[in-house]
Amino acid sequence: MHQQALAGPAAPYEFAQWKRAKVHVDYHVDVEGHYYSVPHTLVGRKVDLRYTVTTVEAFHQGQRVASHPRVDLRGRHTTVESHMPPHHRHAKWSPQRLIGWAEKTGAATAQLVSAILYSRRHVEQGYRSCLGILRLGERYGNSRLEAACQRALSIKVLSYRSVESILTHSLDAQPVLPEPVTPRPPHDNLRGPEYFH
Repeated sequence: MHQQALAGPAAPYEFAQWKRAKVHVDYHVDVEGHYYSVPHTLVGRKVDLRYTVTTVEAFHQGQRVASHPRVDLRGRHTTVESHMPPHHRHAKWSPQRLIGWAEKTGAATAQLVSAILYSRRHVEQGYRSCLGILRLGERYGNSRLEAACQRALSIKVLSYRSVESILTHSLDAQPVLPEPVTPRPPHDNLRGPEYFH
């Protein structure tokens, strides 16, 4: 009498984690520091996120609305073109509006906001960082925020976290050091000032 073999699962079990998240103004959700797009119509709504070592999925009211390969790069974005809004629908938060708002704080703030927006593949990916920076003015005051943005620009760091760190550690009160001048290496064809005396 032979025994019938039991059929195992079609695919190996993959551990999944779940969390609930609000869709940000840039229509992305945060999964362990990486931002994944969902349809822009869900901005401001709550979605359920299911993520494994290989996949990130977003569900709204039980329907899957997005699926992405999992990426471990913190602070980066994974964006599906079809999730993006048509440009005319983005009048609420446009690059010009954010830069104009930043100009009310000062030139350095506007320059930093502009640099963040245009350093991204899609300007919308910089909205959250820029809004966060502008809100720091409410907590620390515009003059401190402007000084912090000046320092961030001088050390070439383009992120909300960097500006927040500068303010938290009161580095905005420290003088911005000029970039060091690198002396030219000696060369046979370069005449020093002593040649002319």
